[in-house]
Amino acid sequence: MVFNSLSFLAFLALGLVLHHLPLTWRVRKLNLLVASSLFYAAWNPLFLPLLWYAITLDWFLARALASARTPAWRKALLGVSLASNLGLLAFFKYGPFLADNTNALFLALGVPLHVPRVDVVLPVAISFYTFESLAYTLDVYRGHEKPWDSFLDFALFLTFFPHLVAGPIVRPRDFLPQCTQPRRATPSQLQWGLLLLVLGVFEKAVLADGLLAPLVDTVFAPGAKPSGGEAWSAALAFSGQIFCDFAGYSLCAIGVALCFGFHLPDNFQSPYAAIGFSDFWRRWHISLSSWLRDYLYIPLGGNRHGPARTHVNLMLTMLLGGLWHGASWTFVVWGGLHGLFLIAERMLRPLLEKPRWARAPVGRFAGVAVTFVGVCFAWVFFRAPDFATAFTVVRAMVGGSGADAGGLLSQFDMGLAVLTVGALLAAQWRYRDVPLPEVFTSVPWWASASAMTVMLVALVTATGVDRAFIYFQF
Repeated sequence: MVFNSLSFLAFLALGLVLHHLPLTWRVRKLNLLVASSLFYAAWNPLFLPLLWYAITLDWFLARALASARTPAWRKALLGVSLASNLGLLAFFKYGPFLADNTNALFLALGVPLHVPRVDVVLPVAISFYTFESLAYTLDVYRGHEKPWDSFLDFALFLTFFPHLVAGPIVRPRDFLPQCTQPRRATPSQLQWGLLLLVLGVFEKAVLADGLLAPLVDTVFAPGAKPSGGEAWSAALAFSGQIFCDFAGYSLCAIGVALCFGFHLPDNFQSPYAAIGFSDFWRRWHISLSSWLRDYLYIPLGGNRHGPARTHVNLMLTMLLGGLWHGASWTFVVWGGLHGLFLIAERMLRPLLEKPRWARAPVGRFAGVAVTFVGVCFAWVFFRAPDFATAFTVVRAMVGGSGADAGGLLSQFDMGLAVLTVGALLAAQWRYRDVPLPEVFTSVPWWASASAMTVMLVALVTATGVDRAFIYFQF
């Protein structure tokens, strides 16, 4: 069940009716918990027990952590949580990847061993609820949070269906306190929540799937031989597609949660208007980048042990962040490229902070352009199904396509990619640091109403292949 489906609209309408019945707050939370479990089971009911296993395990481990009297026992309990959560993630998500690479290593070394490859279905949302559940036990272990008193609240925190499948990755401290008081959306919150839902579905169904995805699929198909213009057009198109797909999903999640009176954290803030790669990661998938900062980069030592160690920590964080996205070396390379970008930025920062031109508009614009080009270049490895395709696209982007390349996209297709992504960049630059609610209130009411009408008409008349949200596979 996805946000851009009629079945979800029926599910949402029924859920809102139940949530607004004159029932006790405990009963309404139980309704949400049951609805969230049904929402998850709609994907594959066989994996629902796995989700509840994670909930139950970390609930009891956190309580045991709080009452443990010796550091050794506390470390042992934390180890059980890490081993269980990350072990399940490794088995389901990385099992075949590890088996293939281990066998390749054995073959290269001449070792007569073979690790059996077990192909399993990846449970939807396991990467997301694993990080949310680990954040809870880690916060309790560090003493930053106390174990929550209500198992119902904790279970609702991990299963709440708006953020369950693909985030935002919600922290316990942001969600659990909201469970203590009855929550219903005010009329203005309900209106804003539905508007975010429409905007998110528009970004996903019309812009990402309808306009950009067909261009991307054509150029990134295995065996395709794009020209330089086609390769750059596809890279631009994918930068727009993945933003509209994932930011669209996040808007839907935030909007749906708000319809029930809950607030979820923002996940995007004009990332393509970032000046520098560290700024990009403060604006892109904010809930993941902040999780990696707080639970990986800083525990590794952060920037507290000199430049060399800082660079190592940055690279390790980005490599693991890349691997989190998928069991493929192309994702690792994508993360590694961003690690290199961040390291280069730190090394060049003293040189770029002094010149006056760097702080002038032209310097800031140059910073945005360099950052965006680097991000587009890295997206090639994120999108490509294999290294052969990635290198073919990259070679074409730097002018190395062969004489037989081209003929994949029309001039109209390439112009469409440039115009769509150009409009996206212009909008993000214009509203670079302006929260979305302020963007809507800053324009006349008739402009907002007209934009909403256009989006609704486009959604009703949009045609094309229904595609799952990209981050569902992670």
